[in-house]
Amino acid sequence: MKHLTILVPDAQVSLNTFTCIIGAYDIFKRANEFWKENGKEQLFKIQLAGVSEKTEINNGLLTLKPETNISSIKETDLVIIPAISHDFNQPEKGNIQLIDWIEKQYKNGAEVASMCSGALILASTRLLDGKSCSIHWNTADKLKRLFPKVIVKTDRLITDEHGIYTNGGGYSFLNLILYLIEKYYDRETAIYCSKIYQIEIDRQRQSEFTIFKGQKAHGDDIIEKAQVYIEENFQEKISMEELSQKLAVGRRNFDRRFIKATGNTPVEYLQRVKIESAKKAFETTRKNINEVMFEVGYADEKAFREIFKKITGMSPLEYKKKYNKKAMSEY
Repeated sequence: MKHLTILVPDAQVSLNTFTCIIGAYDIFKRANEFWKENGKEQLFKIQLAGVSEKTEINNGLLTLKPETNISSIKETDLVIIPAISHDFNQPEKGNIQLIDWIEKQYKNGAEVASMCSGALILASTRLLDGKSCSIHWNTADKLKRLFPKVIVKTDRLITDEHGIYTNGGGYSFLNLILYLIEKYYDRETAIYCSKIYQIEIDRQRQSEFTIFKGQKAHGDDIIEKAQVYIEENFQEKISMEELSQKLAVGRRNFDRRFIKATGNTPVEYLQRVKIESAKKAFETTRKNINEVMFEVGYADEKAFREIFKKITGMSPLEYKKKYNKKAMSEY
């Protein structure tokens, strides 16, 4: 029998932490039961493990008690790290012990999976250095700032690299659980669990859920002025050459600083601002594709469709159908 450790952080917890722990425990337990019903032995012994006797949120509104201390688990096959609070800047209290234990278990052959902001705990082990990592789009900038060696994949729902798994955010941790169940059990069990818990199987991207907010906590005043200018004038034709001159910065240096500060080239940043405005128009108005396209500053329908799909993973019409049922009912 394999061993699954679901970690219970000692500090820096949120309601999402509890949700991830309970969801993972429940679904893996059901997968075990499905195997037993079909004449197989349960695959995993599942344990909640931490370093404290209990973890609380909201002054004891909810309390979770680990079954065992991590010190009693000498060997495990799979470690799951739940989401943590988004105000994380460095590990606190007993989470430092968790980090050391995770690193040791991985080096001993265990695989490790993080859910949403749990990637911040995983990245603290340095096991993610040079590896791909998915995280909630709203926490991606923090991950990039705190751990610049991690390759952040904001469009990917799940990453799988060298026995390390990560996933996007919110309740997409359920998709990661199904992914792990298919990998460890089989496809049949994953489909069964997806039907029991009504989780959409085989989701690959989180792009359509992203709300683009330009990273401005970088300390480069010139680039922040450029961002503000782009955001206020994106409907117009913006020349990056002229913008760099306006800010008294050479074009090559402007591009270099812009990428360093925001993670995007100036042109990519402009595209993302335009598409974010288009998304809001599709969600909230009855405007058709061409009206929105012209409104955000595109004249070429093919280019607009290609860039929209590249950023969101969906065509403009698909996006409008999904997020504005009322407008589509009038077609």
